[in-house]
Amino acid sequence: MKRMHVFAVLAIVITGIAGCSKEEPPPPPPAPKAEAPAPAPAPAAPAEVSVLNINLGKAIGPDKKVTTPTETFAKSDTIYAVIETQGAGNATLKAKWTYHKGDQTAVVDENTQTISATGPATTEFHISKPDGWPAGEYQVEVTLNDKPAGMKKFSVN
Repeated sequence: MKRMHVFAVLAIVITGIAGCSKEEPPPPPPAPKAEAPAPAPAPAAPAEVSVLNINLGKAIGPDKKVTTPTETFAKSDTIYAVIETQGAGNATLKAKWTYHKGDQTAVVDENTQTISATGPATTEFHISKPDGWPAGEYQVEVTLNDKPAGMKKFSVN
C-alpha cells in the first residue's frame, strides 16, 4: 500500500506540474513585408512664360509699370506699352504698333525683346514721334514666341 501511496502522490505531483506548465504561445504572425516607399512626385516643371496683361500709358515708373493707364494720347506723347508676364524661361516678346484709318492699316513700328523670366516680369515698349502723331486710331499687337498674346487699341487726339 505504501507503494500505492507513492504512486498516488507521484500522480498528483505530475498532474500538478503538468497543470502548472504554460502552454507555448502561438508563433507571432509573420511580419508584413516592407513595401518600398512610394516615389516622391516629380517637382512640377515651371510654367512657361505667358502674358498676363498689357497696359498703355504716357509714363512708367522705376518698376517699369505704367503710372497712369490710358488709351487716349496727345499728338506729342510718348506711348508706353507695358507687358506683364508670368512663368519662367526664355521668351521673345514683340510689339507691333499700327495706325488705322478706315480700312487702311500702316505699321508705325515693331520692337522685339528677349526675356529670361524666373517668375512674374514686366517688359516695356514705347514709341514716340518728335513731330507729333497723326490723330486717329492705333493699336499695339503683342506676340510671345511668334504667337498672338494680346492687343490694345488706343487713340491720338
